[in-house]
Amino acid sequence: MLPIARGEAPATDDLSGKTVATLFFENSTRTRLSFTMAGKRVGAEVLDLNASTSSSSKGETLLDTALNVQAMGVDGLVLRCSASGGPQLVAKGVRIPVINAGDGRHEHPTQGLLDALALQEHFGRKSLDGLTIAIVGDVGSSRVARSNAQSLTALGADVVLTGPPSLVPEAMAELVTSTENTRGSVRVEHELDGILGSIDAIMMLRVQFERHGGLGIPSDYVEQFGLSVDRAARLRDGAPVLHPGPINRGTEIDPEVADGPRSLILDQVTCGVAVRMAILKGLLSRNS
Repeated sequence: MLPIARGEAPATDDLSGKTVATLFFENSTRTRLSFTMAGKRVGAEVLDLNASTSSSSKGETLLDTALNVQAMGVDGLVLRCSASGGPQLVAKGVRIPVINAGDGRHEHPTQGLLDALALQEHFGRKSLDGLTIAIVGDVGSSRVARSNAQSLTALGADVVLTGPPSLVPEAMAELVTSTENTRGSVRVEHELDGILGSIDAIMMLRVQFERHGGLGIPSDYVEQFGLSVDRAARLRDGAPVLHPGPINRGTEIDPEVADGPRSLILDQVTCGVAVRMAILKGLLSRNS
């Protein structure tokens, strides 16, 4: 799907006659638009529901909204909501595929997959065995961090969750339960400077001020955990910088780093379209 997402190959009609509805009850730019683009690139019709003008604003439940959309003949739902577990609840109540586009602080599965793809493309291999990847910032609030911990360790990487104790509790080291399919490990560190020279990639997270009300965010956060030009220079040669967006420039990352040669931030966006194309094609083709 990557050549299509990059505009290097024509779109397909694999899902011609299929309709996907995107139900976003939280704000989104990249995820929502990339799902819309992904659906169109594989030939599907895409219906976008504006939550602020939907009947949910009148008290309609998440499941009732989904059931009504299903009754209109939609073949799949893409759902983002503030309730952790919301997509799972809806999936149990409808007969069509439901794709989790982010639920509360719980999970963001397609982000975990697209970040893994961006790293695979950068390093030129499918396995991430032997690599150490730091996820830095507001880990405790981040559904992106949770999904990346799952995907990256499954591919063999060791993940270092980094940030102040108020944002990265020690319990976050237990995010991933070791199984026969999990090859990598997760650990917590509270000092960024001490790990810069030993990591192979670094992912900066947005500080989610809206979830904290300013509480729990140290006054010296930028000084201690911001990815400045100086810190980026201390990374290993070839170590890329990622960010799921949106970026608070000058807070978690300097503009020169976000736009610099190490940055995979725009590659992540392109990989997001490709991953979501693959997911839609796989689920909706199977549901024929």
